[in-house]
Amino acid sequence: MDHHVTPAATGSSGVDSAALVLRLILLLATAFLAGTGILRPLVGPLPRKLWVTTGALGVGSAVLAAVSAATVDVNLVALIVHIVLALAVPVLLRWPSAGRWASLALVVLVVLETSVDGTGISFAIDTVYVASAALWFGVTLLSAWVPVEEWRSTPLRVGPLSVSLAGLLTLAGVVQLGVSGVAFDRRLYETLFGISLIVVVLLPAAVTVVSAILLSRNASTRGYRYGVAGVALGFVAWSALAAVPQPAPLPVPGVPLLADATVGGATVPVLVSPQRPGRNLVHFPASAGTDLSAGVEGGIVTTAAARAGAEGSWAEVELPPGRSTLVVHKGDATTTVDVDAGTEAGPAVSDADAPECAEAALGGLVAEKRDVLTSCPSDALSPEDRGSLVKLVEFLASRKPSAITLVEDKSPRGGQAAQLVRETAARVGLPVRPDAAADTALVVVSGWSDGYLAMSRAAESQRLKPTHQFGLYLAPWLLNGPIVNTVASAAMPLRFDPRDQLAVSYAVAVGNSFGGESPSLGGFRTWLGPQWTAVNGEVQLFAAAQVNAMPMYPNEPHAPGMQAARDYAGQWIPDGTIVPISGALR
Repeated sequence: MDHHVTPAATGSSGVDSAALVLRLILLLATAFLAGTGILRPLVGPLPRKLWVTTGALGVGSAVLAAVSAATVDVNLVALIVHIVLALAVPVLLRWPSAGRWASLALVVLVVLETSVDGTGISFAIDTVYVASAALWFGVTLLSAWVPVEEWRSTPLRVGPLSVSLAGLLTLAGVVQLGVSGVAFDRRLYETLFGISLIVVVLLPAAVTVVSAILLSRNASTRGYRYGVAGVALGFVAWSALAAVPQPAPLPVPGVPLLADATVGGATVPVLVSPQRPGRNLVHFPASAGTDLSAGVEGGIVTTAAARAGAEGSWAEVELPPGRSTLVVHKGDATTTVDVDAGTEAGPAVSDADAPECAEAALGGLVAEKRDVLTSCPSDALSPEDRGSLVKLVEFLASRKPSAITLVEDKSPRGGQAAQLVRETAARVGLPVRPDAAADTALVVVSGWSDGYLAMSRAAESQRLKPTHQFGLYLAPWLLNGPIVNTVASAAMPLRFDPRDQLAVSYAVAVGNSFGGESPSLGGFRTWLGPQWTAVNGEVQLFAAAQVNAMPMYPNEPHAPGMQAARDYAGQWIPDGTIVPISGALR
């Protein structure tokens, strides 16, 4: 993932310059060799200098291929085939037909090595560009030692062929530019990928014009000599496209930004939300470390710190209207990320609910959705969660605690949820009180911050004396590692099983995309989109608990030899488990 990070001076700091140069020289030499072999049947006996030239190209291509294996990961079979063909073509030129077939195989290999994505239209235009360039190189090399007038008589007219080849190169370049997605924005001239595309189109276009002029003056064979430099540079730029990282989509105002920033020799995922003028949260995963800070270039730098109930670290940054540069600091190292806040105001998000809102937006970004953030989970109680809370209170009534201890907050969702709990409890004859007791059940319907505080207090109370012996219950949106891991065990009403394939797939996806981050319910909903309704089933109670070799409270030291790694990919609760503890609540 390489999104919106300002490139280095080359436009692509991720490219190993030495390996890239080696690759480009290798492919250019191979293209000259292959083109010569393809056109070999058109020429009679070859002069000694041409034998020497093709031999040098073959040996050079083979050596460069072997050396490249030490600098980049290569397919061993492809490497062996490349070396064998590169050494075989100069020898097989003694038998023109055999040399042509070997050269065609070499062209196919070059196409595979220069292909940007290897599928569909991209592979087709790769083939056109590489084959056209190779034929141009072949005519140039052969005509340099054997005048075209001495070539064997064939229907092929070398003169007009120059215009056709240059035109095909230009057409392929234009198509590649069109499918690249960068043709009409600043990435075309601000990144190495975009500049390479410009070279791929403009140089062959110039060669086409020169070739047409020379053809009209009956000096068409000169077009190959005059145009070979332009075609060679265009071919080099084309070959570079497969090695240069493609620029990510430009930041869109109001769409939270997911980026990978390379700083201090490490890749640090960055989430900026909501990417609107004013207060924004910059989020880093826990795996990025603790020595991080962020700020707009030339502005105040804020240290990233933990937020109650949320994973990782968070820095509050004021973004100005329009485009600006976010500077990310890790220790003494820095890097920059392009942002664009636009001019419109973002959604009104309280400080306490901002991390949950950002995590919900992260789910959409992981699914490669670029939706403007207009609302947050805390803005309203969803119909699904409303039904789940009703079922939870009815379940608690059957267990007959003395009362429900209710924890709420001031968000619209928290107020609606608290009112619903009170109304349902009154209907089933269950008292609701704000204070804890030994025989009460704790029900938390607040946001992440207050939920974390409530569970931390409950854990401490339970360690000191019997408290909430009828259980600790969380609203569905509080299914989040830092919250549930504050206690030994907590239950929540859910309409999906976090162990099912879709839920595990999201957990893996968000972890892979954002430095091992754990999933959240809001992110899961956004990730699924319309499919979320199909996932909702009957309400079941699930219990989340930390998994230890011996029972112990959270944060308590493990007994010697009893600690084991339990943080597996796809888990919703880090170092824990979540299992159903009831059937469907009806």
